[in-house]
Amino acid sequence: MVTGTGARWLAGALIVACVLLAGSSAPNGAHIAKPLPADAPKEVVPNRVMTWNICNPCKGSGQNIGRAAEIATYAPQVIGLQEACVGDVEKIRDHLQYSYGLIYHVEYGSVLQSWSRCGGAPWDPGGFGQAILSAAPMTNPVNVEYPEGGSEDRGYMAVTTVVDGRPVRVFNTHLAERRQEPVRVKQAGILAKAVAEHEGAIVLGDFNAVPNTAELTGMWGLAADADPECGPSAAGTCEPTTDWRSKFDYIFLRGFDPLDQEVHLTPYSDHDLVQADLRRA
Repeated sequence: MVTGTGARWLAGALIVACVLLAGSSAPNGAHIAKPLPADAPKEVVPNRVMTWNICNPCKGSGQNIGRAAEIATYAPQVIGLQEACVGDVEKIRDHLQYSYGLIYHVEYGSVLQSWSRCGGAPWDPGGFGQAILSAAPMTNPVNVEYPEGGSEDRGYMAVTTVVDGRPVRVFNTHLAERRQEPVRVKQAGILAKAVAEHEGAIVLGDFNAVPNTAELTGMWGLAADADPECGPSAAGTCEPTTDWRSKFDYIFLRGFDPLDQEVHLTPYSDHDLVQADLRRA
């Protein structure tokens, strides 16, 4: 029998142990949820897609909680993320599930392992590149690193999943930085060749290029942007998608028509969040 001081010590130890056990078994930060607008969808919207460069390493307290809330506000069927660390995507996915009840499958398109960007053990740094989250399962994943990345490794990934109830090939890419146009021309050519193999395709990504540049010529020949007012003509009215008010982020459609496209400013990246509702053409 334990009495007096010993009993109090034992009770305190058991309480601490229970708290630690509960904390270790729960997803990281899953009890923290930012409130959503009253009109936010309660379930995934089956014909909605999104692209977002989440600007890693834009680090700071609560970044992934905030990113999850931004995504949950629109609840797309498919999300393409660029400049994404595997660890950050895992946390975003957990927040979406445990804070908002939105369950996503995930595929990664990491093109490099980077301790400085993504942390991890020095001998096992985190993966960095693209990721696709989909409410429906994904099949036939492909991850391609461009032969020339410019100042940093770049690539594209592709999966087959479901949008608006129909199977579709979804691509997600991030092209070389703004002042590296010759590299982007080659990268975009590789991507366009892969997209051309599919009659139904959605291409998400940060192309680091405004619409009337040479590197996007091949994509415009295959697909239209989800913004119906935006095209390769310099006279086109393309809503900007970055903090420096240029359009770099696209949702290219092949075999789909846009019903609506919106660009949402966000404090969690220097790129805006781009979302589109689609229907099969």
